[in-house]
Amino acid sequence: METILYLVHTNSDGSLPKVALETLTAAKDLAAKLAGSKLIAGLIGEKTKAAADAIAGCGAVKFLTVEGPDFGASRYASDAFAAEKIVKAAGATLVLAPATSRFARAIPGAAKRAGGSIDTHVSAIQADGGKVQISRWFYRQRMLGIMSRSSRPWFLLVDPGVFEAATEGVGSAAVEKVEAALPESCRRTQVVGIESPSAGTQTIRPDAKLLFVAGAGWTKKQSDGQTHLDDAGKHILGFLAKSQASLGSSKSLVDLSTEGGEVLNFMSHLNQVGQTGSTPRHPKGLATCCHGEEPHVVGWRFINERRAVNLDPNCGWAQGKADVLYVADAFKVMEKLNELLVS
Repeated sequence: METILYLVHTNSDGSLPKVALETLTAAKDLAAKLAGSKLIAGLIGEKTKAAADAIAGCGAVKFLTVEGPDFGASRYASDAFAAEKIVKAAGATLVLAPATSRFARAIPGAAKRAGGSIDTHVSAIQADGGKVQISRWFYRQRMLGIMSRSSRPWFLLVDPGVFEAATEGVGSAAVEKVEAALPESCRRTQVVGIESPSAGTQTIRPDAKLLFVAGAGWTKKQSDGQTHLDDAGKHILGFLAKSQASLGSSKSLVDLSTEGGEVLNFMSHLNQVGQTGSTPRHPKGLATCCHGEEPHVVGWRFINERRAVNLDPNCGWAQGKADVLYVADAFKVMEKLNELLVS
C-alpha cells in the first residue's frame, strides 16, 4: 500500500503555482489507480491555510503544513528542511512535487535526507498492477525512458505542462501543522528582495498561448546587403507586446554574443529553445528566420500547432517539423502582422 504525498509550496501571495495544480491532477490519478493507497497533501509557505482551502476537495485524507516567515521565500536550506519534516510526518512512500525553480533546487536534498530516491523531469506516471512507472525524456528530448523503482520514499518532480490543472472547489481543509523549528544554520542565506524585469521587457511567458521563435537570420544581411538589427528588434518586441507571446531563440542566435557578432540586446540564453535549452509547451508556435539544425527543432516538439516563416522552402527547421511553412521575408511578414494587430 502506497502513501502518496502531494508536496507543494505557495506563491508569495499565498496561492499555488499553476504547475502545482497540474501535479495535483497527477497525484489524484495515481491514488485512484493504486488500490489501498492514500493521498496526503503537504504545503510549505509563510501562510498556507488559503492554499489548503483552495484544494480542500482533492481527496487528501490529511493536510500537513510547515509555515512561518522562515518558509515564505525560496531558500534551499529552509525548503529542504521543511520538505524532509513533512515527508517523515506523512510516512510517505511516493512524493509528487511540481518542478518549480524553487523545488528543483530543494527537493533533491530532501530526498537525500529522507533516505529516498528521486527522478526529475517526469512527463507521465502509470500504475499497472500496483507497479508505478514514470516516463521522462533523455538526451535532449530524443529518447523517452520508462522506469520504475523499488526504493522508498520515491520523489518525483513533475514537469509543467504535461497534466491538466486540477480545478478543486474551495472548502475548509483541516490543517495539521508539522513542528519544524528552523535551526540557525539554515538561516545563513537571507532573502533581501526580489528584482524582476518590468512588464514591458518581460519576454519569457510560460503560460502564453503562442511561442515566437527567432533565429540568427534576423541578424544577417538582408536583400539590400545591409543588416537591420534595429528593425528586427522593433518588429519582434512589437509583436511580443501586442500578442503577449513568449520569446524563444535558436542556439545560433544567442551564441552570436560570444562570437563577437551583432545581437538583439533583449535576447539571452534564457530564451534558448532546444540543444541544452528548454522544451516549452505552448498551444501554438511560430518560428522565424531559423535554419534547420535538428537540435534546435527538438526544443519545440511539444508545441501543438507549429508554423514557420522562411525564405528557403527547403529549410530543415520547417521541413517535417512545421505544420505550415510560409515562404516569405520574415521582416515584411512581421511588419504587416504588427499592423494588423493594431487595427
